[in-house]
Amino acid sequence: MAKPTIAIVILNWNGKHFLEKFIPNVVSTLRDGISLWVADNASTDDSISFLIESYPQIHLLQNRVNEGFAKGYNTALAQINADYYVLLNSDVEVSENWIMPAITLMESDQKIAAVQPKILQYATHRHFEYAGGAGGWIDSLGYPFCMGRIFDFCEKDSGQYDVSTPIFWASGAAMFVRSSAFHEAGGFDPYFFAHQEEIDLCWRFQLAGYSIRSCPESVVYHVGGGTLPKGNEKKVYLNFRNNLIMLTKNLPIRQRIWKIPLRLMLDAISAWKNIPQGEWPYFRAVMKAHLHWLKWMVLDQGKSNFPKKKSGSLHGVYNGSIAWKHFILGRNVFKEIVGRD
Repeated sequence: MAKPTIAIVILNWNGKHFLEKFIPNVVSTLRDGISLWVADNASTDDSISFLIESYPQIHLLQNRVNEGFAKGYNTALAQINADYYVLLNSDVEVSENWIMPAITLMESDQKIAAVQPKILQYATHRHFEYAGGAGGWIDSLGYPFCMGRIFDFCEKDSGQYDVSTPIFWASGAAMFVRSSAFHEAGGFDPYFFAHQEEIDLCWRFQLAGYSIRSCPESVVYHVGGGTLPKGNEKKVYLNFRNNLIMLTKNLPIRQRIWKIPLRLMLDAISAWKNIPQGEWPYFRAVMKAHLHWLKWMVLDQGKSNFPKKKSGSLHGVYNGSIAWKHFILGRNVFKEIVGRD
């Protein structure tokens, strides 16, 4: 049986400092059948010249404009022929044996569309990282969270999630994807630009009958906030807008008719309660997200990727409110909320 081909693909935008720091680490883990690609999103720094001069063995793709995470990856992956894609942020340090455990897991079941490694903080190597923790979940109202990360609280890794389990979403910071499933689903929703496009894709994967799994044997260390820092107004806007679009696209209509209005109300409460602290950028971002979700509803739905099937079952869904458990009841740990042993 032929060995699967694997393409590690790093999407870069003005990230020369990260490439200098982390590319040598990634290169050191390459083996036969594994290629390394950098897809550049029209960087204006010296990323391209650095790669050409220092790493001529790396395959380089250059997008003409900054297409964001979603369309940028769609454009790049359409040009890469491999059985598996490994989508990797430029600000990630990988461990020595990070590739094959995830690939072996995916080879064991053709219905696994995506796998997420354990993502720890680069700064400590001991705590789960915000972008994905040990695997992504979602609550009944569409708020994403992770095994090992509830809102801003990140647990220390003590092996508590060291068994591979079905999850709802795999983080785009380090995401193993079956190429056939990716193209079958139409890739990321290009309308999203960035943020939560991987959650939307994994939702569509599951509706099509695929599964998403964690792979704790594979470990990476993520800096985080490399492109848009946490709390950035554009980041807040994209997260709120894209989450509403994702719910509208993927929820059954009987759930949409009450969950979307409830989410709009909760979002608005969140925005208004930040005004006394002087958080006007946060308020503006949420209000703009709501207006642009409405614009998408009226004018732009044709620019999005919708689920092609809705027959699959969903895993990694908490049928309660993560916000209630965390902010009202004060629970910070995944197992305290979800109740998994």
